[in-house]
Amino acid sequence: MGLKFMGDVPFHDVYIHALVRDEQGQKMSKSKGNVIDPLDIMAEYGTDAFRFTLAAMAAMGRDIKLAEERISGYQNFVNKLWNASRFVLMNLAQSYQPRHASEQRALDSAELGLADRWIRSRLASTIREAHAAIDGYRFNDYANVLYQFIWHEFCDWYIEMSKLSLNATVGDDPERSRRILVEILEQILLLLHPIMPFVTEELWQVLGDGRETIMRQRYPAVEPNWIDAETERQMDYLMGVVRAIRNLRTELNCPPAKEIKVVFHGSEGDLTFLCAQMPYLRALARVGSADYASSGDRPKGAATAVVGSTEIYIPIEDLLDLDEERARLTKEIAKITEEITRSQKKLANPEFVNKAKPEIIEKEREKAIQHEEKLRTLKASVEQIQEIQAGRN
Repeated sequence: MGLKFMGDVPFHDVYIHALVRDEQGQKMSKSKGNVIDPLDIMAEYGTDAFRFTLAAMAAMGRDIKLAEERISGYQNFVNKLWNASRFVLMNLAQSYQPRHASEQRALDSAELGLADRWIRSRLASTIREAHAAIDGYRFNDYANVLYQFIWHEFCDWYIEMSKLSLNATVGDDPERSRRILVEILEQILLLLHPIMPFVTEELWQVLGDGRETIMRQRYPAVEPNWIDAETERQMDYLMGVVRAIRNLRTELNCPPAKEIKVVFHGSEGDLTFLCAQMPYLRALARVGSADYASSGDRPKGAATAVVGSTEIYIPIEDLLDLDEERARLTKEIAKITEEITRSQKKLANPEFVNKAKPEIIEKEREKAIQHEEKLRTLKASVEQIQEIQAGRN
Protein backbone atom coordinates (compact mmCIF):
# COMPACT_ATOMS: atom_id res chain seq x y z
CA MET A 1 0.00 0.00 0.00
CA GLY A 2 2.88 2.33 0.76
CA LEU A 3 4.42 1.66 -2.65
CA LYS A 4 1.09 2.05 -4.46
CA PHE A 5 -0.16 5.24 -2.82
CA MET A 6 3.01 6.94 -1.54
CA GLY A 7 5.55 5.62 -4.01
CA ASP A 8 7.91 4.58 -1.19
CA VAL A 9 8.57 1.70 1.21
CA PRO A 10 6.90 2.76 4.48
CA PHE A 11 9.35 1.01 6.82
CA HIS A 12 12.88 -0.09 6.03
CA ASP A 13 13.37 -1.80 9.40
CA VAL A 14 10.67 -3.68 11.31
CA TYR A 15 11.27 -5.05 14.80
CA ILE A 16 8.89 -7.85 15.80
CA HIS A 17 9.08 -8.17 19.58
CA ALA A 18 8.53 -11.31 21.59
CA LEU A 19 5.19 -12.39 23.01
CA VAL A 20 4.82 -11.51 26.69
CA ARG A 21 3.62 -14.57 28.63
CA ASP A 22 3.04 -15.25 32.33
CA GLU A 23 5.83 -16.62 34.52
CA GLN A 24 4.82 -20.22 33.70
CA GLY A 25 5.16 -19.53 29.98
CA GLN A 26 1.39 -19.57 29.31
CA LYS A 27 -0.25 -17.02 27.06
CA MET A 28 -2.06 -14.36 29.06
CA SER A 29 -5.83 -14.70 29.00
CA LYS A 30 -8.67 -13.16 30.98
CA SER A 31 -10.36 -16.56 31.16
CA LYS A 32 -7.24 -18.05 32.78
CA GLY A 33 -6.95 -15.11 35.14
CA ASN A 34 -3.21 -14.73 34.48
CA VAL A 35 -3.25 -11.30 32.83
CA ILE A 36 -0.71 -8.82 34.22
CA ASP A 37 -2.08 -5.27 34.09
CA PRO A 38 0.78 -2.88 33.16
CA LEU A 39 -0.85 -0.03 35.09
CA ASP A 40 -0.87 -2.09 38.30
CA ILE A 41 2.75 -3.11 37.77
CA MET A 42 3.86 0.47 37.15
CA ALA A 43 1.99 1.66 40.22
CA GLU A 44 3.75 -0.92 42.41
CA TYR A 45 7.26 -1.10 40.93
CA GLY A 46 7.64 2.09 38.92
CA THR A 47 7.43 2.69 35.19
CA ASP A 48 11.20 2.75 34.64
CA ALA A 49 11.71 -0.58 36.41
CA PHE A 50 8.95 -2.12 34.25
CA ARG A 51 10.39 -0.68 31.04
CA PHE A 52 13.89 -1.90 31.90
CA THR A 53 12.55 -5.40 32.69
CA LEU A 54 10.86 -5.70 29.30
CA ALA A 55 13.97 -4.45 27.51
CA ALA A 56 16.29 -6.80 29.43
CA MET A 57 14.11 -9.82 28.63
CA ALA A 58 13.43 -9.00 24.97
CA ALA A 59 15.84 -11.55 23.49
CA MET A 60 15.33 -12.28 19.80
CA GLY A 61 13.44 -15.47 19.07
CA ARG A 62 12.35 -16.06 22.65
CA ASP A 63 9.07 -15.20 24.37
CA ILE A 64 9.13 -13.21 27.58
CA LYS A 65 8.07 -15.07 30.73
CA LEU A 66 7.15 -12.11 32.88
CA ALA A 67 7.42 -12.69 36.62
CA GLU A 68 6.92 -9.97 39.21
CA GLU A 69 10.10 -11.01 41.02
CA ARG A 70 12.09 -10.03 37.92
CA ILE A 71 10.43 -6.61 37.90
CA SER A 72 11.18 -6.29 41.61
CA GLY A 73 14.82 -7.08 40.86
CA TYR A 74 15.06 -4.24 38.37
CA GLN A 75 13.28 -1.97 40.84
CA ASN A 76 16.29 -2.67 43.08
CA PHE A 77 18.48 -1.60 40.17
CA VAL A 78 16.64 1.74 39.96
CA ASN A 79 17.12 2.16 43.72
CA LYS A 80 20.82 1.35 43.32
CA LEU A 81 21.17 4.09 40.69
CA TRP A 82 19.29 6.54 42.92
CA ASN A 83 21.54 5.79 45.91
CA ALA A 84 24.69 6.07 43.80
CA SER A 85 23.50 9.47 42.60
CA ARG A 86 22.85 10.56 46.19
CA PHE A 87 26.41 9.58 47.07
CA VAL A 88 27.78 11.70 44.22
CA LEU A 89 25.59 14.66 45.18
CA MET A 90 26.63 14.45 48.84
CA ASN A 91 30.28 14.68 47.82
CA LEU A 92 29.96 17.60 45.43
CA ALA A 93 31.29 20.93 46.59
CA GLN A 94 28.73 23.67 47.27
CA SER A 95 30.21 25.66 44.39
CA TYR A 96 29.70 22.86 41.84
CA GLN A 97 28.25 23.92 38.49
CA PRO A 98 27.55 21.53 35.57
CA ARG A 99 30.34 21.73 33.03
CA HIS A 100 30.18 21.48 29.29
CA ALA A 101 31.21 18.05 27.96
CA SER A 102 34.47 19.45 26.59
CA GLU A 103 35.44 20.62 30.08
CA GLN A 104 34.52 17.30 31.66
CA ARG A 105 36.79 15.41 29.29
CA ALA A 106 39.80 17.66 29.76
CA LEU A 107 41.40 15.36 32.33
CA ASP A 108 44.27 13.39 30.85
CA SER A 109 44.66 9.71 31.77
CA ALA A 110 48.19 10.38 33.03
CA GLU A 111 46.69 12.54 35.79
CA LEU A 112 44.40 9.80 37.03
CA GLY A 113 44.86 6.98 39.52
CA LEU A 114 44.22 3.30 38.86
CA ALA A 115 40.52 3.30 39.76
CA ASP A 116 39.77 6.43 37.71
CA ARG A 117 41.57 5.12 34.62
CA TRP A 118 39.78 1.80 35.01
CA ILE A 119 36.24 3.21 35.27
CA ARG A 120 36.78 5.50 32.27
CA SER A 121 38.11 2.56 30.28
CA ARG A 122 35.12 0.43 31.25
CA LEU A 123 32.74 3.29 30.42
CA ALA A 124 34.25 3.65 26.94
CA SER A 125 33.96 -0.11 26.34
CA THR A 126 30.37 -0.07 27.63
CA ILE A 127 29.42 2.78 25.29
CA ARG A 128 30.93 0.87 22.37
CA GLU A 129 28.97 -2.29 23.29
CA ALA A 130 25.79 -0.25 23.78
CA HIS A 131 26.12 1.29 20.29
CA ALA A 132 26.61 -2.17 18.76
CA ALA A 133 23.58 -3.57 20.60
CA ILE A 134 21.31 -0.71 19.52
CA ASP A 135 22.51 -0.87 15.92
CA GLY A 136 21.73 -4.60 15.91
CA TYR A 137 18.30 -4.18 17.56
CA ARG A 138 19.51 -6.34 20.45
CA PHE A 139 17.69 -4.39 23.15
CA ASN A 140 18.20 -7.08 25.80
CA ASP A 141 21.97 -6.90 25.25
CA TYR A 142 21.76 -3.12 25.50
CA ALA A 143 19.97 -3.31 28.87
CA ASN A 144 22.22 -6.03 30.24
CA VAL A 145 25.46 -4.27 29.22
CA LEU A 146 24.32 -1.17 31.12
CA TYR A 147 23.16 -3.23 34.11
CA GLN A 148 26.53 -4.97 34.38
CA PHE A 149 28.51 -1.73 34.17
CA ILE A 150 26.33 0.34 36.48
CA TRP A 151 25.68 -2.17 39.24
CA HIS A 152 28.74 -4.44 39.25
CA GLU A 153 31.45 -1.98 38.20
CA PHE A 154 30.40 1.60 38.96
CA CYS A 155 28.37 0.97 42.15
CA ASP A 156 30.00 -2.15 43.63
CA TRP A 157 33.62 -1.22 42.92
CA TYR A 158 34.29 2.30 41.74
CA ILE A 159 32.14 4.15 44.27
CA GLU A 160 33.76 2.20 47.12
CA MET A 161 37.23 2.92 45.75
CA SER A 162 36.43 6.58 45.13
CA LYS A 163 35.82 7.07 48.86
CA LEU A 164 39.57 6.70 49.41
CA SER A 165 40.27 9.39 46.82
CA LEU A 166 37.64 11.72 48.24
CA ASN A 167 39.22 11.59 51.71
CA ALA A 168 42.76 11.81 50.22
CA THR A 169 43.79 8.33 51.43
CA VAL A 170 44.64 7.60 47.79
CA GLY A 171 45.89 10.43 45.57
CA ASP A 172 46.13 14.10 46.45
CA ASP A 173 43.25 15.75 44.61
CA PRO A 174 39.69 15.04 45.90
CA GLU A 175 38.31 17.62 43.46
CA ARG A 176 39.56 15.54 40.55
CA SER A 177 37.74 12.52 41.98
CA ARG A 178 34.53 14.53 42.22
CA ARG A 179 34.85 15.52 38.57
CA ILE A 180 35.29 11.91 37.50
CA LEU A 181 32.30 10.79 39.60
CA VAL A 182 30.03 13.40 38.00
CA GLU A 183 31.42 12.70 34.54
CA ILE A 184 30.71 8.96 34.79
CA LEU A 185 27.29 9.43 36.39
CA GLU A 186 26.13 11.85 33.70
CA GLN A 187 27.25 9.46 30.97
CA ILE A 188 25.33 6.68 32.74
CA LEU A 189 22.16 8.79 32.81
CA LEU A 190 22.50 9.54 29.09
CA LEU A 191 22.98 5.84 28.30
CA LEU A 192 19.99 4.79 30.41
CA HIS A 193 17.61 7.52 29.28
CA PRO A 194 16.09 5.69 26.26
CA ILE A 195 14.74 2.91 28.48
CA MET A 196 14.53 4.68 31.85
CA PRO A 197 13.38 8.19 30.94
CA PHE A 198 11.75 9.37 34.17
CA VAL A 199 14.39 8.61 36.81
CA THR A 200 17.20 9.75 34.51
CA GLU A 201 15.48 13.08 33.81
CA GLU A 202 14.94 13.66 37.52
CA LEU A 203 18.56 12.89 38.40
CA TRP A 204 19.83 14.95 35.45
CA GLN A 205 17.97 18.00 36.73
CA VAL A 206 19.13 17.44 40.31
CA LEU A 207 22.75 17.29 39.14
CA GLY A 208 22.33 20.60 37.33
CA ASP A 209 19.46 22.67 38.66
CA GLY A 210 17.44 24.29 35.87
CA ARG A 211 19.48 23.03 32.94
CA GLU A 212 18.05 21.81 29.64
CA THR A 213 16.21 18.49 29.57
CA ILE A 214 18.26 15.32 29.16
CA MET A 215 16.20 14.51 26.06
CA ARG A 216 18.06 17.20 24.12
CA GLN A 217 21.55 16.08 25.14
CA ARG A 218 23.94 14.31 22.82
CA TYR A 219 24.03 10.53 23.22
CA PRO A 220 27.43 9.33 24.55
CA ALA A 221 30.12 8.75 21.94
CA VAL A 222 32.96 6.26 22.26
CA GLU A 223 36.25 7.74 23.48
CA PRO A 224 38.88 5.30 22.08
CA ASN A 225 41.75 6.95 23.98
CA TRP A 226 40.03 6.10 27.27
CA ILE A 227 40.22 2.36 26.63
CA ASP A 228 43.18 0.99 28.61
CA ALA A 229 43.63 -2.79 28.42
CA GLU A 230 46.55 -2.86 30.87
CA THR A 231 44.64 -0.94 33.54
CA GLU A 232 41.65 -3.26 33.10
CA ARG A 233 43.97 -6.27 33.51
CA GLN A 234 45.43 -4.81 36.71
CA MET A 235 42.00 -4.05 38.12
CA ASP A 236 40.69 -7.53 37.24
CA TYR A 237 43.63 -8.95 39.17
CA LEU A 238 43.08 -6.66 42.17
CA MET A 239 39.34 -7.41 42.24
CA GLY A 240 40.11 -11.13 42.05
CA VAL A 241 42.39 -10.83 45.08
CA VAL A 242 39.77 -8.86 47.04
CA ARG A 243 37.06 -11.40 46.17
CA ALA A 244 39.32 -14.30 47.19
CA ILE A 245 40.06 -12.72 50.58
CA ARG A 246 36.37 -11.95 51.12
CA ASN A 247 35.44 -15.55 50.28
CA LEU A 248 38.04 -16.89 52.70
CA ARG A 249 36.74 -14.56 55.42
CA THR A 250 33.21 -15.85 54.83
CA GLU A 251 34.33 -19.49 54.96
CA LEU A 252 36.18 -18.78 58.20
CA ASN A 253 33.15 -16.99 59.67
CA CYS A 254 35.35 -13.95 60.26
CA PRO A 255 33.51 -10.86 61.63
CA PRO A 256 33.14 -8.22 58.87
CA ALA A 257 34.85 -5.46 60.88
CA LYS A 258 37.85 -7.53 61.97
CA GLU A 259 41.14 -6.72 60.25
CA ILE A 260 43.22 -9.73 59.26
CA LYS A 261 46.77 -10.62 58.32
CA VAL A 262 47.37 -11.93 54.80
CA VAL A 263 50.45 -13.57 53.30
CA PHE A 264 50.97 -13.27 49.53
CA HIS A 265 53.26 -15.59 47.54
CA GLY A 266 53.83 -14.70 43.90
CA SER A 267 56.00 -12.97 41.33
CA GLU A 268 57.91 -9.81 42.20
CA GLY A 269 55.80 -7.76 39.79
CA ASP A 270 52.48 -8.89 41.25
CA LEU A 271 53.68 -8.43 44.83
CA THR A 272 54.93 -4.91 44.11
CA PHE A 273 51.57 -4.06 42.60
CA LEU A 274 49.64 -5.48 45.59
CA CYS A 275 51.85 -3.60 48.03
CA ALA A 276 51.05 -0.35 46.21
CA GLN A 277 47.33 -1.12 46.43
CA MET A 278 47.33 -1.75 50.19
CA PRO A 279 44.85 1.11 50.89
CA TYR A 280 42.29 -0.65 48.66
CA LEU A 281 42.99 -4.04 50.26
CA ARG A 282 42.51 -2.50 53.70
CA ALA A 283 39.25 -0.76 52.75
CA LEU A 284 37.68 -3.45 50.57
CA ALA A 285 38.90 -6.67 52.24
CA ARG A 286 39.78 -5.46 55.76
CA VAL A 287 43.44 -6.48 55.42
CA GLY A 288 45.24 -5.06 58.46
CA SER A 289 48.73 -6.22 57.53
CA ALA A 290 50.35 -8.19 54.74
CA ASP A 291 53.56 -10.13 54.11
CA TYR A 292 54.94 -10.54 50.59
CA ALA A 293 57.18 -13.41 49.52
CA SER A 294 58.35 -14.57 46.10
CA SER A 295 60.03 -17.71 47.48
CA GLY A 296 60.35 -19.77 50.66
CA ASP A 297 58.00 -21.96 52.66
CA ARG A 298 54.26 -21.42 52.66
CA PRO A 299 52.44 -20.75 55.94
CA LYS A 300 51.08 -23.81 57.67
CA GLY A 301 47.58 -23.87 59.07
CA ALA A 302 46.25 -21.21 56.75
CA ALA A 303 43.19 -20.81 54.57
CA THR A 304 44.35 -20.65 50.96
CA ALA A 305 43.21 -19.20 47.63
CA VAL A 306 44.93 -18.66 44.29
CA VAL A 307 44.43 -15.73 41.91
CA GLY A 308 46.45 -16.00 38.71
CA SER A 309 49.93 -16.97 39.86
CA THR A 310 49.49 -15.41 43.31
CA GLU A 311 48.86 -17.59 46.35
CA ILE A 312 46.89 -16.02 49.21
CA TYR A 313 47.17 -17.30 52.78
CA ILE A 314 45.18 -16.26 55.85
CA PRO A 315 46.55 -17.81 59.08
CA ILE A 316 43.55 -19.41 60.75
CA GLU A 317 44.93 -19.39 64.29
CA ASP A 318 45.01 -15.59 64.23
CA LEU A 319 41.26 -15.52 63.64
CA LEU A 320 39.55 -18.40 65.38
CA ASP A 321 39.21 -20.47 68.49
CA LEU A 322 39.82 -23.77 66.68
CA ASP A 323 37.85 -25.96 69.09
CA GLU A 324 34.88 -23.61 68.98
CA GLU A 325 35.01 -23.34 65.19
CA ARG A 326 35.28 -27.10 64.79
CA ALA A 327 32.18 -27.57 66.97
CA ARG A 328 30.27 -24.97 64.93
CA LEU A 329 31.22 -26.60 61.63
CA THR A 330 30.29 -30.06 62.92
CA LYS A 331 26.86 -28.77 63.91
CA GLU A 332 26.43 -27.14 60.50
CA ILE A 333 27.47 -30.37 58.74
CA ALA A 334 24.77 -32.29 60.62
CA LYS A 335 22.15 -29.72 59.62
CA ILE A 336 23.16 -29.74 55.93
CA THR A 337 23.28 -33.56 55.90
CA GLU A 338 19.66 -33.63 57.11
CA GLU A 339 18.66 -31.24 54.32
CA ILE A 340 20.39 -33.43 51.70
CA THR A 341 18.68 -36.55 53.03
CA ARG A 342 15.30 -34.80 52.94
CA SER A 343 15.82 -33.66 49.32
CA GLN A 344 17.02 -37.11 48.23
CA LYS A 345 13.95 -38.77 49.75
CA LYS A 346 11.67 -36.26 48.04
CA LEU A 347 13.31 -36.76 44.64
CA ALA A 348 13.22 -40.55 45.07
CA ASN A 349 9.47 -40.46 45.78
CA PRO A 350 7.63 -41.43 42.56
CA GLU A 351 4.47 -39.64 43.72
CA PHE A 352 6.34 -36.34 44.03
CA VAL A 353 8.19 -36.76 40.70
CA ASN A 354 5.00 -37.67 38.80
CA LYS A 355 2.70 -35.02 40.27
CA ALA A 356 4.92 -32.00 40.90
CA LYS A 357 5.47 -29.35 38.22
CA PRO A 358 8.79 -29.68 36.32
CA GLU A 359 10.06 -26.34 37.63
CA ILE A 360 9.44 -27.43 41.24
CA ILE A 361 11.33 -30.68 40.67
CA GLU A 362 14.20 -28.79 39.06
CA LYS A 363 14.27 -26.34 41.96
CA GLU A 364 14.52 -29.23 44.42
CA ARG A 365 17.40 -30.74 42.43
CA GLU A 366 19.25 -27.44 42.39
CA LYS A 367 18.76 -27.11 46.14
CA ALA A 368 20.22 -30.60 46.68
CA ILE A 369 23.26 -29.75 44.51
CA GLN A 370 23.85 -26.52 46.44
CA HIS A 371 23.64 -28.36 49.77
CA GLU A 372 26.11 -31.00 48.58
CA GLU A 373 28.56 -28.31 47.49
CA LYS A 374 28.24 -26.57 50.86
CA LEU A 375 28.77 -29.90 52.64
CA ARG A 376 32.03 -30.45 50.75
CA THR A 377 33.23 -26.97 51.74
CA LEU A 378 32.35 -27.52 55.41
CA LYS A 379 34.10 -30.88 55.53
CA ALA A 380 37.20 -29.38 53.92
CA SER A 381 37.22 -26.68 56.62
CA VAL A 382 36.99 -29.28 59.38
CA GLU A 383 39.84 -31.28 57.83
CA GLN A 384 41.93 -28.11 57.71
CA ILE A 385 41.34 -27.42 61.39
CA GLN A 386 42.19 -31.04 62.24
CA GLU A 387 45.49 -30.71 60.37
CA ILE A 388 46.35 -27.54 62.31
CA GLN A 389 45.53 -29.15 65.62
CA ALA A 390 47.51 -32.29 64.68
CA GLY A 391 50.48 -30.05 63.80
CA ARG A 392 50.35 -28.52 67.28
CA ASN A 393 50.67 -31.95 68.84
